Amino acid sequence: MRDGEFNDPAFLARLRRGEHAAFRELIRRFHGSLVGVAASIIGSRAQGEEVVQDAWLAVFSGIGAFEGRSSLTTWVFSIVLNRARTRASREGRLVGLPALLDSGPTDGEAAERAVPLAAFHPDGHWLEAPALWDELNPERIVAGRQLWDHVQEAIERLPPGQRAVIILRDMEGRSAEEACALLAISAENQRVLLHRARGRIRRTIDSLVGQAVSARAGAAPRQPARSSATPISRCIAVVRAWLARIRIPTAIRVPPS
Repeated sequence: MRDGEFNDPAFLARLRRGEHAAFRELIRRFHGSLVGVAASIIGSRAQGEEVVQDAWLAVFSGIGAFEGRSSLTTWVFSIVLNRARTRASREGRLVGLPALLDSGPTDGEAAERAVPLAAFHPDGHWLEAPALWDELNPERIVAGRQLWDHVQEAIERLPPGQRAVIILRDMEGRSAEEACALLAISAENQRVLLHRARGRIRRTIDSLVGQAVSARAGAAPRQPARSSATPISRCIAVVRAWLARIRIPTAIRVPPS
């Protein structure tokens, strides 16, 4: 299902009737992102998983009261984030995402750039323009699924604030305003976190592309790059769309009737 279809009145009616197939579609689509965002708040993926499982039960029992004032997905993300904050506060582990920017440099992050200055000529042009990600063939570069595995691993290694923002903005397509509201951060903090997160993921993918090009160097000459890189969100969309054609469904726990 496309994201907009989750707000279709017919789909909402199926949820309100308690159709397990509808809940499976909703869970399958959003469970991974919800766990990632919850883990960013709590600091533990295992506890993030527990929070999301509890949140699904709340969604299952409370869908009848959903009035549609926001989108269904915004409502679900709000439930998860509120429960994550409550649990983190109860355990004394809650650190507001803005504080992750204001707590001082930790591994050079305060001065981090999306692309290092060494990648440019003094006049601002690229030394070597990045590859066009929308032209990448995952099967040729890193044997298919490995490309998305590497991207997911890179996202998991991001600092919590960056991970939460890039999941909402680039993986789930939420607007900047919605991400700010869900995470309770300012527009400026959201921009900085997203900029840094995209820079780290860009370097990961560029590294993978460079390794693949080096491996093929003896087989064919490299074509010169023609323009700057596609945004991270499009790269993620391209990879996910390709994987959707080969994805093997995983077992999803559905709340009991």
